[in-house]
Amino acid sequence: MKRLITLALASTMLAGCVNLAPEHTRPELATAPAFDPAYRPDGTVVASQLSFQDWYRDPRLQDLIASALANNRDLMAATARIEQARASFRIENSRRLPSVVATASGTRTRQATAGNPAIAAGGGNLPASFTFNRYDIGVGVSSFELDFWGRVKNLSEAGRASYLASVATQRAFYLSLIADTATTYFEIVETEEQIVLAEATAASRREGLKIAKLRLDAGVTSALPYRQAETLLTQAEQQIASERLALAQLRNQLAVLVGGTVPDNLPQGLSLAAQADGRRLAAGLPSELLLARPDIIAAEEQLRAARANIGAARAAFFPSISLTSNIGLTSTSLGNLFDGDGLGWSFGPSISLPIFDFGQREASLDLAKAREVEQVATYDRTVQQAFREVSDALAGREYLAQQIATLERARAAQVEIARIARARYREGVADYLEVLDAERNLFSAEQQLLATRRAWLQNGATLFVSLGGGAGTDEQGD
Repeated sequence: MKRLITLALASTMLAGCVNLAPEHTRPELATAPAFDPAYRPDGTVVASQLSFQDWYRDPRLQDLIASALANNRDLMAATARIEQARASFRIENSRRLPSVVATASGTRTRQATAGNPAIAAGGGNLPASFTFNRYDIGVGVSSFELDFWGRVKNLSEAGRASYLASVATQRAFYLSLIADTATTYFEIVETEEQIVLAEATAASRREGLKIAKLRLDAGVTSALPYRQAETLLTQAEQQIASERLALAQLRNQLAVLVGGTVPDNLPQGLSLAAQADGRRLAAGLPSELLLARPDIIAAEEQLRAARANIGAARAAFFPSISLTSNIGLTSTSLGNLFDGDGLGWSFGPSISLPIFDFGQREASLDLAKAREVEQVATYDRTVQQAFREVSDALAGREYLAQQIATLERARAAQVEIARIARARYREGVADYLEVLDAERNLFSAEQQLLATRRAWLQNGATLFVSLGGGAGTDEQGD
């Protein structure tokens, strides 16, 4: 028994002395060394150190994100894929050590004497049949591959890298779910405020339509101003119906994100204007995204797995050496099985080398190399996409803020223009067409301001995730 264990351990230590896989090196960064200084913020808040509760101020949004992280079905599927990858890695890694199997058996055989020449030749008064007993117990190693060329080791490394890639992929989806929930929520808040705006506008225009009707009945004006006022009202009513449809669709979308029905006991949310946050995120350097972005980490682990598979494919060109051994006891009597007289052992190494396989090994190696090239390209593309997302978000953070400031001034001007136009119309200085244009322009300015505020908030959600924000949370429990 000691000899068998010593032999198995020695074989394991000798295995994997050679590694035929390419050395893993991170591809050169295919991006600029720094973000555009024209809109790079000089903030000190590091996104990767913040949780979503730290970044989002709205308590209603915080509860919605927490519900999505707990119940979203896609996130559950991504978490299940982690368990699958972990199990696959454990399977591959277990093959690096010998599998020791214990066996025990007992047989009882009855054989007839008559008709058996070998037994009958002994002569004498023989019984009609004989009964034979055989009992065996042993421990053995079955077909353990001696990994001299690192094939099994590289397959284990590929499994490990695939597992880590699945963890990073789940993390990337985890962060994107935070951003998607926030983005949908901001759209809902904007749509609700658009409905309030449209309803207030419609109420004002109904009052204007009543006044136009009175003036028409009194003969002060013609039917044209009345019809123009009626057109203004129908535009506002059509906008209300359109926004209510959009709101219903957005709420359905939010229900899918949170994994079912939106909770009823949510706290009161904030308006778009109250969501504004003066904190500025630190952009850092593009190279820092390599450690902060889980999608880049996943792409690198997939590249590592592809290179490990090259090593396994190369090892197939060398002889495969396997070990089969066994040690045990045999006896014809169960009571004498452990006396030691029936001790026996066997040791059987075997070697296998395909001589002609019609190019199968060469094709397997070419396939592994082609997959490495693909993963290098995928890694570069992932890095470039990450750089673009951060650059776009940084630019949006700067220029959307400028648009909001401009639209606020434009709205204030339109409010004054509409007030003057209505006064001029009441005094008979101007026709109703001037009021029509002023009211229409004011409504459009207010709509644009709400939409831009929503876009600025969504941009903040995108920038937060693009910089690896949310990594400071522990709720996912992977």
